[in-house]
Order: sequence, then structure tokens, then C-alpha cells
Amino acid sequence: MEVQKELNRKKLYDYQQNDLQRIFTCLDELPSNANLLYQLPTGGGKTVVFSEITRRYIEQSGKKVVVLTHRIELSRQTSKMLDNFGVYNKIINSDVKEVKDEEGFQCYVAMVETLNNRLQEEKVDIRNIGLVIIDEAHYNSFRKLFKYFDESIILGVTATPLSSNIKLPMKDHYKKLIVGESIQSLIDKKFLAKANLYSYDVSLRGLKLGIHGDYTVKSSDELYGNQSMLGKLQSAYDDIAKGKKTLIFNNGINTSYMVYETFKKAGLPIRHLDNRNSSAERQEILEWFSKTPDAILTSVSILTTGFDEPSVEAIILNRATRSLTLYFQMIGRGSRVLPGKEEFSVIDLGNNIARFGPWDAPLDWQEIFHFPDFYLENIKNDEEIEREFEYKMPDELRAKFSKSTKIEFDIKAEYKKVFAEGLKSKIVLERSIEQHAQICAENSEDVFDARILAKELKEEIAYRVRQYSYCIMNNTKNYKEWLEEDYERKLRSHISRLFAERL
Repeated sequence: MEVQKELNRKKLYDYQQNDLQRIFTCLDELPSNANLLYQLPTGGGKTVVFSEITRRYIEQSGKKVVVLTHRIELSRQTSKMLDNFGVYNKIINSDVKEVKDEEGFQCYVAMVETLNNRLQEEKVDIRNIGLVIIDEAHYNSFRKLFKYFDESIILGVTATPLSSNIKLPMKDHYKKLIVGESIQSLIDKKFLAKANLYSYDVSLRGLKLGIHGDYTVKSSDELYGNQSMLGKLQSAYDDIAKGKKTLIFNNGINTSYMVYETFKKAGLPIRHLDNRNSSAERQEILEWFSKTPDAILTSVSILTTGFDEPSVEAIILNRATRSLTLYFQMIGRGSRVLPGKEEFSVIDLGNNIARFGPWDAPLDWQEIFHFPDFYLENIKNDEEIEREFEYKMPDELRAKFSKSTKIEFDIKAEYKKVFAEGLKSKIVLERSIEQHAQICAENSEDVFDARILAKELKEEIAYRVRQYSYCIMNNTKNYKEWLEEDYERKLRSHISRLFAERL
């Protein structure tokens, strides 16, 4: 039996072995009841590392270990991994009403709420618990259990050492942070896939922040459930992710349903999943997703943790978030490597990349851990992001204007020129319309083709109109919508006039 367990045990990579050594060195140096935090990116193998820590700690100290999780799926996965490492463990779930010391388990894997209830009822014997490991330690639900383990070492494990509650910083509960391998390093060493990032211009003015500091579901549903945004989503999917196994993350169930209906009408293989699906339904949907090569799964954050499907090739962030943790969790679902899969696509429809930076960019986790207020205060706001956004015509669309040598038009520079000439500001948009009409005519055989081509400029038109509205300091939603409609109408008219002049 022991030989079999030894054969099943996962071999740790060099970077995991190094981190393991650093953790045990810290545990030896810190006081016996000190709390330690360990950071490793999603996909870096946190469960593998803390399973080996558990095995080695039990072997060296003779004391027991408790592993805390916040979801039942994570409890099962953790228990299974511990089994592979030869750790005799028991899951404490809602079915377990009492745990006695004489049962002989070396390790307990417990859901936070369940263990809290059993401890309050004094139904769990926690004598001889030397180490408590907290998975996804950035969640604050774990803190209520700290008082029961004040004589134990607490090891928190997370990909993002930033508390989910700004009022409860992690530095108040953990004495030291150990930072593991970076995302870029794991990509370079072929442990994670490279992310190809695509950002789309989205105005988030309609979104509202809730009491927890992130955008409300109601305001997100209103923005992402409208036909314009659904059209933008489908267009982005067609441009970047068509035929790829794709996960779409939404903020609201209503939005996810509308995404499902929109894609289904287009004849695409899509399913919807949220936390109201039964366990059997969830299993059936995930099995379908796993088996179907070009499957699309639209969901509401339910798949950010405890879900591992390496065949995912595209991630669509059909939402905005102010949570750095959620940002990394969503993109991390596509980062697993497979033979033949070294890259994946990320489509951002919520200005998240502009807000937090590229997924694989270096972050100073020590600074974020020690000074979370400073980091959070310096996250870019939505207006700043919108002002700085620079539209770049996608290569596929640019190819349709191949006969034109120049397709750019700088609204801000043109506004300065018009202002210097003492002309009315509306001249800026008239010149922009003239340039758009010209490139449409240059790349079309007739007026009908040119008008069809003009429809594909909708993204760029919205961008130019917004730049113009900043220049004249009138940035209201209704005004911009009116300007866009007026721009499109005048563009069609100008195209017709150009072809009439040819005749």
C-alpha cells in the first residue's frame, strides 16, 4: 500500500521544491504560533505544494494538519491530492456531525462554515493540530476560525495576496509573505500558456460600485445586456475566438442568459452555467464542455476557482471588475498547458487589462501585501482608462482597406488645428467623416459595397466621437449617442456623393 502511494505521489518541480524549502525555513525561524502567507500564480500548483508540506509536517512533527477551503469542489480536489501524497485525511462537510480524535486521521479537510459550526457545537476534537493551511486565503471568511487555532501555525496560500475586503488587510493577520515564481517565469519554463490579450473599447459610465467595492450586478446587467454590447461581444468572438473552446465570464445571470440566447441564435455550440444549477446539471454541462472541441460556456464567476479544464483556448471577460483577484482567476482558467497548446486568447470587454495591467506583467506582491491601500488607491478609474484608450483597427478589418495607404485620423490633433484656425469645432467631425468616406470608396466597387464597409467602422466611429466629446468637454451619454447616429448618417450620405461624382 505504501509503495503504491509512493508511486502515485506527484513529483514536485524545481521551483516548487525551492518554495517548499523556503516555507519550512520560515516556519523554523518564526514563533510557533506565527502566521505565514505563500503566493503562487493560478496554475503554478499550490495544491501540490501544500500537500507535500502537509505530508512532511506530519512526518516531522507528529502533529495533525487542518486544510480549510471555501467550496466543496475544492475540498474534494484537495482530499484527493492529499491521498496521492499518502496523507490519511477526512473531509468535514455537512454530513459529518462529529469528529473524534481517536479516529486516527492525520489531516482534516474542511469547509469554513461547516467547521465553524462544529467548533461552536464542540463536536470536533482539535487537539494536537499543529498546522492550519488556508487555501484561497484572500477570502475573509476564514478569519472567524483563527481564534480556535491560536496555538497552531497558520499557512495561507493564494495567487493574489490582497484581501477581498479593503478594511481587513492581510498584513494584519500574516507575519510574512513568501512570493513564488512569477507568471512570466512559469510561461518561459512552459508551465503556463502565453496569453494573447485583446482589449475592446468599452464605455463603463453606466456602471455603479456596490458596498463591497466592485461593480453591481444590476448596473452590469443593464450595460452588458443591451443589444449594442451583445453585438460587440459576438463580433469580438468571431474575430478572435471562433472555433476555439471558450469561457465567457459575466457579472449577472441575466447577462449570461442573454449571451446564451444570442450565441444560440447564431447557431453556435453554447451552454449556460450558474450557481443555481444542480450538481448533476453542473456535471453534465462540464462534461459536454470538456468533450466538445469548439464549445462555449457562459457563466457567472462560478468557474473562477475549483475548475480545471486545460483544453480552454479562449477567455472572454464580458464584464468589468475592480477585483485584482478575480481578474487573475478568470484569465487563469485558460493558462493550463497541454501538448500542442502553448498559447490562449483573452478578450477583454471591461477595460480590465488597462485597469490592472497585462496578466503576465510583473507585480510587486510584497508592496501590495504591505501597502494595500496605496495599491488600491492608484488603480486607474474608468474615465482615465477611457481617455487613454487608443483604438487600433484589427488586422482582419485593416485588410479590407488595403488600397488605402493611410487610415488613421487623429481627432485631438485635428481639434487643435481647427481651434488654431478659429473654425467651429464641428469641422473636426466633418473632416473625419470625409476621411472615412474616402477610404470606404477607395476599397469598394460601388456605393453598396462602400456602405457595407462603412458599417464595419462602428467601433472606430464610437472612439472618434468620444475623443471629440472630450475635446469639447461634453461627454454625456445621450450626446455621444446622438453624435454617433449623426456621424453614421452623414457618412452614408458622403459615400453616396463620392460615387455620384465618379459617375
